[in-house]
Amino acid sequence: MRWISNPLNSPKARALEAALHDSKLKISPSALPVLADLLVGRGIDEPEAAARFLSPQLADLHDPLRMRGMKSALDRLEGAIERREKVLIYGDYDVDGTTAIVILKTAIELCGGAADFHVPHRVREGYGMRDEVIERAAADGVRLIISVDTGIRGFAAAETARRTGVDLIVTDHHLPGMDGVPQALAVVNPNQDGCDYPCKHLCGAGVAFKLAQGLMQRRLDAKDQSRLLMSFMKVVAIATIADAVPLLGENRVFAKLGLQGLRRPVNVGLKALLEVAKLGDGRALTATEVAFRIAPRLNAAGRMDVARDVVDLFNEKDMERARKVAGRLDQLNAERQEEERRIMDSIFRRLDEEPALREAYCVVVDGEGWHRGVIGITASRVVERHGRPTLVISREGDEAHGSGRSIAAFHLLHAIESCPELFSRYGGHAHAVGFALPSANVEKLRAHLDGYARARLIPADFEPQLEFDRELPLGEVTPELSQALLLLEPFGMENREPVFAARAVRLMAPPQAVKDKHVRLRVSAATNGRTAIAAAAQDFTPRCHPDAAAIPKRDAGQSSATTQSAPSTQSSWRDNIAFKAMGWGLKESCDRLQLLAGDRLDIAYSLGMNDHPEFGGLELTLRDVVRAR
Repeated sequence: MRWISNPLNSPKARALEAALHDSKLKISPSALPVLADLLVGRGIDEPEAAARFLSPQLADLHDPLRMRGMKSALDRLEGAIERREKVLIYGDYDVDGTTAIVILKTAIELCGGAADFHVPHRVREGYGMRDEVIERAAADGVRLIISVDTGIRGFAAAETARRTGVDLIVTDHHLPGMDGVPQALAVVNPNQDGCDYPCKHLCGAGVAFKLAQGLMQRRLDAKDQSRLLMSFMKVVAIATIADAVPLLGENRVFAKLGLQGLRRPVNVGLKALLEVAKLGDGRALTATEVAFRIAPRLNAAGRMDVARDVVDLFNEKDMERARKVAGRLDQLNAERQEEERRIMDSIFRRLDEEPALREAYCVVVDGEGWHRGVIGITASRVVERHGRPTLVISREGDEAHGSGRSIAAFHLLHAIESCPELFSRYGGHAHAVGFALPSANVEKLRAHLDGYARARLIPADFEPQLEFDRELPLGEVTPELSQALLLLEPFGMENREPVFAARAVRLMAPPQAVKDKHVRLRVSAATNGRTAIAAAAQDFTPRCHPDAAAIPKRDAGQSSATTQSAPSTQSSWRDNIAFKAMGWGLKESCDRLQLLAGDRLDIAYSLGMNDHPEFGGLELTLRDVVRAR
């Protein structure tokens, strides 16, 4: 793995450090240099921007009317509420689409209206708005349809709505096609031409949230608005994290405040969901827990069965019934995992047996009857393992459906758009696409995309690489720094967890294997000429550990400035603290290194705090381990 150091801008970082020192944020002075480096590395170098990033508030949300099409959409929706018209919300079957329905439906009802909804069946209907659904709604008296998380390429759907006398409002976040946007009554999408909305990376539920926010601003008093926006924030946070959009700007407000709110859920369905995911213990949730324990259960409904279960879960008022729905989602998720394993075994077997497939610059792998609900996940797994853009296709007779995932260097939607004649329909963005095509075109697609990718990628693009933020010797790792890094959470797309590098650390004991794949190390900072055996005899534990009494304490009258100017006292004990370091999935790498106690290693790591009452304390999560040069 290639290690790449993110460049530091020391002058800007030191200026920001000084500003943060004088701010109202309670940050330990000793942690400020590292925190300022990390913020500047993320493009946040102004004190006001840093304060908003570290402590986002509800007031940081943008005015919904800054989004093109919003006023027309609100005027029409408010008119429908006043006239008690039938309204249909047309969503999508994934987490983003179903939670967008929940948000908008609830807001309409709170503002005095009523709305029904339609979630397409992934297999029977597929992605996008279908003419027959619109025609059926029109025949039933619906005069307003609002799409959420879909519709930006629904030209035929817009024409059907016009023909049947239905007003269509499209709210979406996917990229418009080369032909512009559909001829709807209003199109609300921050990515459309002529829209100067500041946050371009909202998920579908985020766009629906802005429509709901605008509606409540018109029809509810300020006190109710704030309370309800905070309530919706929990749901939009789940969608924002699950859809892997950048956790910056307004998305950071959603994620940060929403995760805080998930500590105390009020919605009965949300409580039941947290219970079944074993997260309902009142502690703060992380973005990782949402992405890997909450989102998969919500996604399982659309992947394996009927996605309207998600909407029903959030609308449920009875706890026992909510637990039954949540239990059904949990079971569907287990079935999804089993189906995913079956398909992955088949794909990896083919990759091992077929060199041409494995060495393609864009991998296109297909199988008969693979479950459409999990092919997107399997595409992600192939990208993780082989580092190449991948499309996984399920053939069902003459028709095929596919899902693709990509790497940073390859814009997958542009690749798909380079051969539109091969598809029945397609859509997506830079790193994820979905599509349908005749089965006869699969081989043509495979050949075209391999050639297209070879013209734009080089072998170095496939090499695994690890970006780290800065060098941080273990002697500078403190509980105060760990606490300050919590301000950067939640971590996710374009705000990844900080990764540090420490050189020539000492391995204090032989590696311990954990469940055949993982490894636990015990490491300490390099010492000034002492032998590993002598240093190991002075092994200390971080002060946050129950055995903190073992650590020499600084005299009460000794200032931090004095301590920093006297490395002979501070360094001597800090450099000999031994840290627990967990290497998830690194056992094979460490086995190849044949590590022994006393070896010197370079490690890339992130820093966290283990809250276990007996074994807790500062803990490193290893990203890579190599022998020190």
